[in-house]
Amino acid sequence: MTAILTTQSLIDRDIRQREIIPPHTLAKCHALVIGVGAIGRQLALQLAAVGIPELDLIDHDQVGVENLACQAYWEQDVGRSKVEATAEACRLLNPALELNLYPDRFRRSSIKVLSAFGSHLRFSAVFCCVDSIATRQLIWETVRSRAAFFADGRMSAEVIRVLASDLPLADIRYATTLFAAEHAYGGSCTAKSTVYTASIAAGLMLSQFTRWLRGLPIDPDLSLNLLTSELSCA
Repeated sequence: MTAILTTQSLIDRDIRQREIIPPHTLAKCHALVIGVGAIGRQLALQLAAVGIPELDLIDHDQVGVENLACQAYWEQDVGRSKVEATAEACRLLNPALELNLYPDRFRRSSIKVLSAFGSHLRFSAVFCCVDSIATRQLIWETVRSRAAFFADGRMSAEVIRVLASDLPLADIRYATTLFAAEHAYGGSCTAKSTVYTASIAAGLMLSQFTRWLRGLPIDPDLSLNLLTSELSCA
């Protein structure tokens, strides 16, 4: 059967989400994803798909064989920079996306070299997708004065926690979740992970972001246990 070519304009790529994600507000947003491992890669892909116009990716790591199943990298990505491999997939989803890549660790000085990040304070969104409490602390202290929206995704096996803030500079709650290292989970929080858990965590982060875009109240602390099917909101 001969394939039927469509003449529909690509301007309608977001037509089914427009009543949920306001395009005019989204068009003014600049997002930063810190860490493109399990959750971060899925989040970057979802941001690209919904039409974020500008996206910064920062991660120092390279793709390993152990990342293929749980982070949905392709076999040909092994050995490549995670930010480059993720950016390639994002461009396939949305060629119009402006991408800025930083294949390095996040440092306190990083914010100075990110592409004009925070220049439009109202529309800057930070997504923290790292697996270290110490790194989360550093990120929070560095970006909270520049971000209008902040979300942190955490996972351990089939347990997800998503924290969000729509007023980072005035937020006093999030800092209480940055517990001392000696009380942290023993080992990387992604030591046991699945791509479906990461995808759900990313979706929950993006849903908080879209609530913020619509001016709706966000949930500051969501926890979901997939094994027991329990969802809690603090």
